[in-house]
Amino acid sequence: MTKNPLLQDFNTPPFSKVKEENYKPAIQKAIELAKEEITAIIENIEAPNFINTTEALDYVGDKLDRVTSIFFNLNSAETNEEIQKIAKDISPWLSEFKNDMILNEALFNRVKAVYDQKEQLNLTPEQIMLLEKQYKGFARNGANLNDTDKTELRKLDAALAKLSLQFGENVLAETNAFELLLTNEEDLAGLPDGAKEAAKLLAQQKEKEGWLITLDYPSYIPFMTYAENRELRKQLSIAMGKKGFQQNEFNNEQIVLDIVNLRHKRANLLGYKTHAHFVLEERMAETPTKVLDFLNELLEKAKPAAKKEFENLENYAKKLDGIDQLQKWDSAFYSEKLKKELFSLDQELLKPYFKLENVIDGVFEISSKLFDLQFEEIDTIDKYHEDVKTYSVTNNKGEFISYFYADFHPRPGKRNGAWMTSYKSQQIKNNINERPQVSIVCNFTKPTETKPSLLTFNEVTTLFHEFGHALHGMLANTTYGSLSGTSVSWDFVELPSQVLENWCYEKEALELFAKHYETGEVIPMEYVQKIKESASFHEGMQTLRQLSFGLLDMSWHGGESPESITSVKDFELEAFKNTKLYPDVSENCMSTAFSHIFQGGYSAGYYSYKWAEVLDADAFEYFKEEGIFNKEVADKFKNNVLSKGGTEKPMDLYKRFRGKKPNSDALLKRAGLLK
Repeated sequence: MTKNPLLQDFNTPPFSKVKEENYKPAIQKAIELAKEEITAIIENIEAPNFINTTEALDYVGDKLDRVTSIFFNLNSAETNEEIQKIAKDISPWLSEFKNDMILNEALFNRVKAVYDQKEQLNLTPEQIMLLEKQYKGFARNGANLNDTDKTELRKLDAALAKLSLQFGENVLAETNAFELLLTNEEDLAGLPDGAKEAAKLLAQQKEKEGWLITLDYPSYIPFMTYAENRELRKQLSIAMGKKGFQQNEFNNEQIVLDIVNLRHKRANLLGYKTHAHFVLEERMAETPTKVLDFLNELLEKAKPAAKKEFENLENYAKKLDGIDQLQKWDSAFYSEKLKKELFSLDQELLKPYFKLENVIDGVFEISSKLFDLQFEEIDTIDKYHEDVKTYSVTNNKGEFISYFYADFHPRPGKRNGAWMTSYKSQQIKNNINERPQVSIVCNFTKPTETKPSLLTFNEVTTLFHEFGHALHGMLANTTYGSLSGTSVSWDFVELPSQVLENWCYEKEALELFAKHYETGEVIPMEYVQKIKESASFHEGMQTLRQLSFGLLDMSWHGGESPESITSVKDFELEAFKNTKLYPDVSENCMSTAFSHIFQGGYSAGYYSYKWAEVLDADAFEYFKEEGIFNKEVADKFKNNVLSKGGTEKPMDLYKRFRGKKPNSDALLKRAGLLK
């Protein structure tokens, strides 16, 4: 029998050697190994101390982490029916293992024994943080419950693990199921040549005649932005909005209700009023009241601007095309036209300056100037798909920092959107600084026969955003893996990603990479000026949109009791009533495809995008004051934020970088909402 490659020692993931049948036995074995490691801690005859308990526990399950990171990353980026089936089988095992550990009384007693004497132990700030995080991890997740309640908690966690997987699979299935095949070229009127060519190529790949439009963003967004055929925009918009909300096998309505009810029960069982109270206790925001105050304060400042912008857009559409009532499928189309008119700025005009390879080189060069990093593309490590690019990252002394994977184009087995993830966290073990393996996954337009992959400006900022997360992972330099890189408070995690987006608007940065793909000409400065001027275009409406998602999330997770909710749609309409601009579309529902909160880790945390925007605007103001490539400021950011992970409280790290607490005025000023 051949050896299971996942159970051998490997440095980088052995993608090409792994077969689907390897996953389940590897995960079973890795769980067994982790259980043996836990038993060794419990049976240690020495009295519990920081090394034999706290530190030992942080290293438990290293093998399991490696194997599951490979599996779940592929389930997002390169999945198929078999992988999805395996995910359903193994999720309850992992949930059960986690509960076995958290609810293990003997283990908790050792952790508590160390925790109770922490004042006498002379620990470093990082060691104190690890000990507190561990103790709270047990206490907050049921270690103090009686046996009956522990059994109940296990049931709830197993059910939740299954439901969130099913939710994601349904959204992906609905995304893949929809196709708009156009056979009359007139239906493509308004679409840029590149988008037409991509649609034709997509049709050819599926052996169809004509032009194919799908719900993948590189196909969907250009169509919604440029297609003159309003009826087709409507058809596409409704298809996007009814994912998980159709009367078919992929309907997510009951799943949403089940998830919020189970989360609420779980929170109550653990002694919390709501799921939001449970989650926020360990965030910078601390309480649902603080989050709602924060969101509503921004709402108050953004709403007048948003209403005014909406009225202007409505008047513009009426004047241009006699549109009496602006609908959601008109939003991108008329916004783009108005933006073009106001700023003489057209996305299509900009795209030739943003060839994907040049943008990648640009973000690398900016990282080099700020953080002394060098990137070399390599073909010596395995990859899971031919589209993936792999890099070795070193510092200016030539020391190895990280491996970096980048996966840029849509495929049928890949979920929509963009994200950063890792295959291995940084940690210092046995005096060896084990360096991380970091990945970003995006869905950008593919090259065609005549054109390379040319990015919209929005895609450029997306790449910088995910790369900011990647830097947080790559530059990690902590002792313990569980505090490393992006293992930080969830409303702090978006700071590195969002702050990096700011360089996309700066002349000094754009000159490094925004070069015409055919002539090599640097982007004209009047375009740069227009990008800057238009940066706050419709910022009121954009802010309102983000706030509406944050408020919807808090409604689902911060309410008294979700048991009385019977209609997902009605509940959502109530949550949206203070942020509503467009008429409701009866066939559509946001919650049934709101993967951030029902599949990802953003439940009771969606507000953190806006929260982090306050931090990022304030942080970038510091860079602007001293120079956007100022080494002193960059070093402060690297040494106090990027390398520190979750080793200290986020606000302490931020204040050490900035010298003071963040001020929301910087955000409001940047957004044009503060005169």
